[in-house]
Amino acid sequence: MPAVLHADLPRFVAFGEALTQLTRVGPDLWRSSCAGAPWRVAVALSSLGQLSAFAGAVSQEPFGTALWQASQDANLDLRFLQQLPRAPLLAVLHSVQPPHWELIGDDSADLHFRPEGLPQGWTRALRWAHFGSLGLVRRPLAGRLIALAQALKGEGRLISYDPGYRGLPMDSNYDETLELMCRMADLVRLSEADLRGLFRVGDVRSGLAQMAAWNPTGWLLLTRADGSATLYHGVQECHGQPPPHALGDTADMGDAVLAGLLDSLMRDAGAPAAQHLRWALAAGAAACSVTGWVPPRAAVADGLASSVRMTPD
Repeated sequence: MPAVLHADLPRFVAFGEALTQLTRVGPDLWRSSCAGAPWRVAVALSSLGQLSAFAGAVSQEPFGTALWQASQDANLDLRFLQQLPRAPLLAVLHSVQPPHWELIGDDSADLHFRPEGLPQGWTRALRWAHFGSLGLVRRPLAGRLIALAQALKGEGRLISYDPGYRGLPMDSNYDETLELMCRMADLVRLSEADLRGLFRVGDVRSGLAQMAAWNPTGWLLLTRADGSATLYHGVQECHGQPPPHALGDTADMGDAVLAGLLDSLMRDAGAPAAQHLRWALAAGAAACSVTGWVPPRAAVADGLASSVRMTPD
């Protein structure tokens, strides 16, 4: 009897890390929050109305349970989240300016994620698979995810990639992974800081030129610290600036901008680049309208889209 393909299987799945961020907010005071760039992209896609999942592993203790609950609250498909009797993955942010953080998780749950435990037939519903950040750095998880990305690409699935430069873990030893993923991806998102760190250059133009050489036909989304972004696709190039009155904390805006772009591509892949970028920046602004990161809601993004300034328009 043939396997049944469930109608509610997600069209978007993000792979990488879900972690707990501990931020120092006073001399003896810390704030914990659910984080991880791939996890946030999955949450943002769900908030924008897509069937979405984060595929990874979290711990069974309170930090991991909080991530599980946050995933459930975000309507992510929990069949893709594995909860294991392992230590949590923690990102400890000692200071925001200048940024000083450390990662704690030598044998944490995320490293033990097994793709073979995902629901039967899940790839047949899949349109986009997202990879990036620490998941492609930390072994043995990195090897499993790279092999999975290659297999999905071979099946004709679309791949998005956000390296998310994190300093020392992404030194010259990461160069091979960077090139492999950039050549494979249908969409790459980087910030100016990512380009400087990954290519070890002061001028972002040389990094952009290398990206174009590796993948001249894919989408490339370049985000900036001020909230603006440029979208490249073949000969198309457009620049956008989000409505300044809508911006609060832009520190993690890039995850929501990427999610907005993916949402737009999933709804109307053939639309002009400017239309895709307008919605992406509206989604980013919707996630940063208050202090801290919140999932962008489609109704809020829709109200902001007309105020996004495009060049050209």
